[in-house]
Amino acid sequence: MSYDFPAQGCSHRSTIRSVRPMSLGCEECLQTGQEWLHLRLCRTCGHVGCCDQSPGRHATAHFHTTGHPIMEGYDPPEGWGWCYVDETFVDLPNQTPQRGPIPRYD
Repeated sequence: MSYDFPAQGCSHRSTIRSVRPMSLGCEECLQTGQEWLHLRLCRTCGHVGCCDQSPGRHATAHFHTTGHPIMEGYDPPEGWGWCYVDETFVDLPNQTPQRGPIPRYD
C-alpha cells in the first residue's frame, strides 16, 4: 500500500535509504522485556524502535540520539514515513519488507 503525501514539507528525503531491519521487534524493549504497541523503522540505519504510544518511545529516542530524521511505520509495514525534524509525513520510495514474524505485545 502506498500513501500520497506531499514531499514539499520534508527537506530530508535524500536521507531515506533501503535498510535491513536490525531486529524482529523493538530492539530496546526486547532487551529489557518491555512491551510495545507499534514499531517504527529508521530509514537511515535499520534500527527498530517502538512508537510514542509505547512506554519506551524508543523510535523517538533513537532520533534524538542519532539525528536520523526519517522513520517508517513498520508493524505491519504501513507504507508511510515520518520526518521527525520537519514534523510531517513523507512519501517513501519503497516499503521495507519484514524479516520474519514479529512478536505481538498489544
